[in-house]
Amino acid sequence: MTTTLLLEIFAGFFTAFIALWMLALNRPTAAVTATLESGTAPTASGSSIAANLRRELQTYFLREGRLANTGLLILRLAIGAMMIHHGQDKLADPQSFADNYMVPLHLPFPLFFAYVAGYSEILGSWLLILGLLSPLGALALTGTMTVAAYNHILTSGFNIYVLELVVLYLGGSLALLLVGPGRYSFDAGMVAGMFDDSVDPATKSPSTSATASSYDLVAEAS
Repeated sequence: MTTTLLLEIFAGFFTAFIALWMLALNRPTAAVTATLESGTAPTASGSSIAANLRRELQTYFLREGRLANTGLLILRLAIGAMMIHHGQDKLADPQSFADNYMVPLHLPFPLFFAYVAGYSEILGSWLLILGLLSPLGALALTGTMTVAAYNHILTSGFNIYVLELVVLYLGGSLALLLVGPGRYSFDAGMVAGMFDDSVDPATKSPSTSATASSYDLVAEAS
């Protein structure tokens, strides 16, 4: 058993531990559920632009539904874990990868782009696995898989046996880029913390303001 394999096994166990930890701690809260159901985002300034931005961030990162979030977690782990070794293979012999894949595309500095592709797949995979800056990770994998698909079409035509794996990776990473990482991610935890810090305390207890208003009406009537 090589050192690289041992490191990959350790990384797998560590990733599973992190994922379970996020699953246990980052559960949907009643406040976020009420906000998403009402379709409004609490803002201190009352700006419509800020409200729309926060609502979009909540929809993207703080998605509700345990099954949906579990599915996104599984998709992130599957794509990230399988894509890592592709980046390692590229960096193991970048000159060969550049000659076989970058040169046919007539790209300038093929060796440079070979390194870019390898590091993009490794770093992008880890970002997806951890759910940390996951849109950047999904964008990196989407970019490399788009170039790979174009290369396969250019050299082999629309051969399903050559394209199927690339299309699966491309579809999965693009779906994560568009849908978001789900609540079981570091991104969701950071966004939820940002909303908790920025919410006006007056908006956390609407019943208090309603009670005060009704009290004023009673006082005026009397």
